[in-house]
Amino acid sequence: MRQETVADPPSRPDWAARRVNLASPRLGAEATACSDDFFAPMARMLLDEPPVWRPGVFDENGKWMDGWESRRRRDAGHDWCVVKLGARGRIAGVDVDTSFFTGNNPRAAEVWAVRSDTPPTDAAPWRRIVPAAALSPNAHHFLKAEGGDEAYDWVRLDILPDGGVARLRVYGDPVPAWDDVDPAAEVELSALRNGGRIVAFNDAHYGEVEALLSEGRGRDMGDGWETRRRREPGHDWIIVQLGAAGTVARIEIDTAHFKGNFPDRASLQAAEVGWGTDESVVTQSMFWPRLMAEKPLGPDRIHVFSGEDLESLGPVTHVKLNIHPDGGVSRLRIFGRRS
Repeated sequence: MRQETVADPPSRPDWAARRVNLASPRLGAEATACSDDFFAPMARMLLDEPPVWRPGVFDENGKWMDGWESRRRRDAGHDWCVVKLGARGRIAGVDVDTSFFTGNNPRAAEVWAVRSDTPPTDAAPWRRIVPAAALSPNAHHFLKAEGGDEAYDWVRLDILPDGGVARLRVYGDPVPAWDDVDPAAEVELSALRNGGRIVAFNDAHYGEVEALLSEGRGRDMGDGWETRRRREPGHDWIIVQLGAAGTVARIEIDTAHFKGNFPDRASLQAAEVGWGTDESVVTQSMFWPRLMAEKPLGPDRIHVFSGEDLESLGPVTHVKLNIHPDGGVSRLRIFGRRS
């Protein structure tokens, strides 16, 4: 039986670790056009899962590769791929990952971006936000963007001249269209597309923590946050920074697909944090007031808590989910009114 090799997760710089991947399909991002994807389809380049290597696996066009790969060019041009971001956002930088592309990686890459409500053409006002940078085989390339406070909807990855890219990550801050939303309306304050983000957690042995704030329900048990089995007293936790300060009105905790490993109980703490680093927030969170006392959870279902389930804390910016003692949660949704 052939064995797959999975790429190791990268050690992300702080500017990337503190931001959302705007090119994640979990947000609704998609690759919409490319110059050529003869060897490997462009959609594969955006997958949230780390790339894999499948030795000895071939398809009708050649070696199966996990990413986007164009054929060998025989002219003076270069290949490109256009990506619709999952949310309009300010871009801090990108990761151009060439994992497992060793003799077929591009020599260089650059990234362009544009703000547009419709699919952009070549004549659109594209701005180069990442100048041409050399690419190495089988490596992550964290490249900071030059874009200031401009928010973008689309990016175009140019590879020079051709080759394969395993994954493209576009790290940035979503810019919600709050001006179009009634301030009195109840909104999902925690959603990635509204600027919510994971600040810290004590353990994430399985799954992917960003999935917790993603759209829809989890597709399987790997599409969520799951801790290892706890063999000592205590409980597990995760901290979420809301996309906007607000008063919490309703909480949804979804244990979709977690049937024999859902948490027994859950509780919540929250606070309005005006300053500090992620590390200082973790320390402060030990003393945050209670938003919700421990409530029982069940397998594979959506649990809704509101009204008398929640304490009246006023506006908060951060929420800490405590699971007792351990287990898996597919989605956490925090609804409220912006303040």
